[in-house]
Amino acid sequence: MEIPTLRDVFHARATIAPYFPRTPLTYSAALSEYLHAEVYLKHEEHLPLGAFKARGGINLLAGMSAEERARGVITASSGNHGQSIASACRMFGARALIGLPVDANPNKVASMEALGAQLIFHGANFDEAREHCERLAQEEGYRYVHPVNEPALIAGVATASLEIIEDLPDVEVMLLPIGGGSGVSGACVVADAMGPNIQVVAVQSEAAPAAYLSWQQGQLVAAPMQTWVEGTATAVGYELPQQIIRHRLHDFLLVSDDDIKRAVALLVEKAHTLAEGAGATALAGAVRHPEMVRGKKVSITITGANITLAQLRDCINVYLGD
Repeated sequence: MEIPTLRDVFHARATIAPYFPRTPLTYSAALSEYLHAEVYLKHEEHLPLGAFKARGGINLLAGMSAEERARGVITASSGNHGQSIASACRMFGARALIGLPVDANPNKVASMEALGAQLIFHGANFDEAREHCERLAQEEGYRYVHPVNEPALIAGVATASLEIIEDLPDVEVMLLPIGGGSGVSGACVVADAMGPNIQVVAVQSEAAPAAYLSWQQGQLVAAPMQTWVEGTATAVGYELPQQIIRHRLHDFLLVSDDDIKRAVALLVEKAHTLAEGAGATALAGAVRHPEMVRGKKVSITITGANITLAQLRDCINVYLGD
């Protein structure tokens, strides 16, 4: 697996551009006052699938051979990556098979079904679904798409960070959530090449710290996964993103699941922005670690808005209960 370069990210942008426009980067006066920083929100939830992963799926499928598409494409997902692959397969005429944990987000499940994907429910979490899909790919000959260890996926999602730096060249801190690591590693590729003074900071739930521990220890680590935030719910570190972030990531923050719930509600109240748990995780990092952003020009990436009503109600109740 080759680490994608800035050239790969620019190529991905050209590939993706015909399918949807740039997402807005907007200044938030209320959050800036709240955090004592100059805060800009990158609204990836505005994409057609409601999440940043849509970028990677198009870039990957566009580069596949006709033979690969004809075999059928199989992947595992907690939801947003699966929507991305299902949508891209529909665009490029490939059969999509998506492995999901049995308690997958019902909104995301409905979206994948509507996109024509064949859904395979297996296991209690993302990694159990992923392992099952890997077995099926070997047995049935499908083109397996690793949810993270795919350079084309990382280059595709990195286009969001490229847009941030183009729109805000003097950004000092870029905060992003991390699960498997495609978004954060893509940001590191872009920031490392375009702005040596830009600090990329990853934020993860302490209830699923595998990526953090892998980064901290310099080797792939498994850890208990008990978070409600499906977009960050990974139980192991992944090779390619860890290879990228090991020497390029400025810092890695952990937050509680309740921190994330409060951040979901805070985005609604202060920024009139709807985010799923993973989409609010970067903001949770800024709130819990204010010294990271105080007095600085900061981008906070809202990676997605695919939250259920039950989850949203729970987040608001936690926020109002403080």
